[in-house]
Amino acid sequence: MKYRLIIDKNAEEEIIAIVHHPSSLTEQIENLVYHYKGCDCIIVHHEDKLRKLPFKEIECITVLNRRVIAIDSAGKQYRIQDRLRDLEEILPSYFIWINKSSLANEHCILSFEAGFGGGIDAIFRCGHKDYVSRRCFAKIKRRYIGK
Repeated sequence: MKYRLIIDKNAEEEIIAIVHHPSSLTEQIENLVYHYKGCDCIIVHHEDKLRKLPFKEIECITVLNRRVIAIDSAGKQYRIQDRLRDLEEILPSYFIWINKSSLANEHCILSFEAGFGGGIDAIFRCGHKDYVSRRCFAKIKRRYIGK
């Protein structure tokens, strides 16, 4: 496989990929190209201050007490004004649904742990633990293990 990047401020931006057959890599590239909005962070609220929080620092975005909360790699919680469905459109493809009210950075999930009653929890680097629905866990398994 060859890779070439040409930076020319005067040329129109264009991305061309020539492949033998589609793969998970081509799907990721396509998602990145179509969903890229020129940003790599979101605006969050913490202790009455606004801050830019880079996507790579976010481990999980979840709803707690009817508020959308981002949890960073240090375990700090930040309030977000946007709804989860709106965030899904701007977040990179490595953010995956783990239940109806949580999006997780798949790079920050350390493990999956069996919970009470047959449920499964995602354990994050920062120590946060969140429930993984059966439907989402099935999608996650298919994504990594295959059909």
